[in-house]
Amino acid sequence: MVISAEPLIYGLIFLGVLGLVQGIYLTVFGKSISLNNRVNRRLDMLERGAGREQVLEQLRKEMSQHMKSRSIPLYAMLAEKAQKANIAFTPSQLIMVMGILSVVAFVGLTFATGASLPIRLVISVLMGVGAVYVWVNNTAKKRLAMIEEQLPEAVELMVRSLRVGHPFTSALQIVANEVPDPLGSEMGVISDEAAYGRDVGEALKHMAERMDMQDLRFLAVAVTIQQTSGGNLAEILDGLAKVIRARFKLFRRVKAITAEAKWSGMFLSIFPIAALVMINVIQPNYYDDVKETSVFIPACLVVAGFLVVNIFVMKALVNIKV
Repeated sequence: MVISAEPLIYGLIFLGVLGLVQGIYLTVFGKSISLNNRVNRRLDMLERGAGREQVLEQLRKEMSQHMKSRSIPLYAMLAEKAQKANIAFTPSQLIMVMGILSVVAFVGLTFATGASLPIRLVISVLMGVGAVYVWVNNTAKKRLAMIEEQLPEAVELMVRSLRVGHPFTSALQIVANEVPDPLGSEMGVISDEAAYGRDVGEALKHMAERMDMQDLRFLAVAVTIQQTSGGNLAEILDGLAKVIRARFKLFRRVKAITAEAKWSGMFLSIFPIAALVMINVIQPNYYDDVKETSVFIPACLVVAGFLVVNIFVMKALVNIKV
């Protein structure tokens, strides 16, 4: 019995293409674009000699360019995630990267597998587009999670700044200088916009809508209410920081409680497909006796339907809103 190594080769080529995306990204924009960098990207650009207005224009362009390109065919499904991930590539550059990765995947499939030309073309395109989609989706999730974790500390830093007598715009500037990315650059943009005359509450609301994050909406509403009706903003933000930290703590607790159910659901969703692949690899003739029967295709469609329904049901069972 000979077990084909081609499925493993396909997986390794896809992982290689996925790693190449991040490599291209860091090569083009430098280490400061990484979310793991301690110095936020805005400060890095300023230290390199770029003017404040130039940096603001560049960062604002990056934050809005993807949603403006939703009219591009097939790009709409990626635009929202690319905006949340704040991908610095323009939409045209991102599509170009998909093409480059597809070519790399095609070359790898040509040398490492014996698949026919049409199959290699289809799989290489799927790998190029899929790798960019997976990378953007993972980057967006990581970035939003980091902002949620940084936000309570940033609000508490604003509270301390306000209590020693700084105006709110100065408190924003302090956060922009002290907090690493991704929140540091976001607050830096709001601080610069406020310096050029934009309403702070409006800028915070725009950021909250762009990120689709409830805690940022709370912050925007608190600042807007204080601007219109007055009050002690330091006390308001102090209470808000406690609420955000409590919600974050509760979210982590719910995540820990539902972790086992999520992994069970993932296993139950993947195992039938993995079992089918392994059966065909180990014994390719296993289904020969039933392939020609009249109920084979309807049965396959029914099983596929149950698998799809299982994925949605399992996801709904463990999707608890906090």
